[in-house]
Amino acid sequence: MARVLVVEDNPASCDLVVYLLSAFGHTPLSARDGLEGIETARRERPDLVLCDIQLPGADGFEVCRHLKQDPDLQRVPLVAITAYAMVGDRERILGEGFNGYLSKPIDPHTFIANLAPYLPVKAVESRVSPTNNRAPVQGATVLVVDNSTANITLSRSILESFGYRIVAANGVDEAMVLLRAQPPDVILSDLHMLVKDGFDFIKLVKADVELRRIPFVLISSTVCGDGERMKGLSLGAADFIIRPIEPRVLVAQIESCRNGKI
Repeated sequence: MARVLVVEDNPASCDLVVYLLSAFGHTPLSARDGLEGIETARRERPDLVLCDIQLPGADGFEVCRHLKQDPDLQRVPLVAITAYAMVGDRERILGEGFNGYLSKPIDPHTFIANLAPYLPVKAVESRVSPTNNRAPVQGATVLVVDNSTANITLSRSILESFGYRIVAANGVDEAMVLLRAQPPDVILSDLHMLVKDGFDFIKLVKADVELRRIPFVLISSTVCGDGERMKGLSLGAADFIIRPIEPRVLVAQIESCRNGKI
């Protein structure tokens, strides 16, 4: 098991990396800007640092310079995770002192394997598969609706590792087409979407006699008052979830809705 520091200012990207590290038995640490990343690295002495390049405060290159000049941290592997895609960026990143480079969006299925060269040997050998300690949910399909690709990727990585089949839509209109083609076991919909939001979506679903019985779960990254939650429930939502949420809790709530316990 390795202690891995994730320096990333995008909450969805950070949550995905943290979840994947935890699922494979590693201990994630996180920092949301460059200066916090430098301070956390000096305090925690991690086994590996994953660092975005575009960060507030101090960017990834400045983080790299500080860590590589620190006698206690200069041997700690430092891997850039970035959306940079320009010709020569990889060479520049490695030339600045990073030990490796991974591009965004990350692939949840290959991410941990790609980190293996930078992890302590014992950490790689002892954790070759996810450590969810759960019975997979065989055959259950969840329609995930969100206009954020990062949120869909995070939900997919969590739920697929628990055995769900995921169908995804980037908006309400696309979701309605998918629903009528092949109804899922559960709908997991973001609340705050462009053009049509989660409230518009649930109204359409509950007005359709063939779809209204599908458990509908609303999820939001925004801390809302009781008003939005109560509105969602009054429209027929089986549950209303606030991100961030621990993976096992998310699965437990989806299963409760699917089995009619909520």
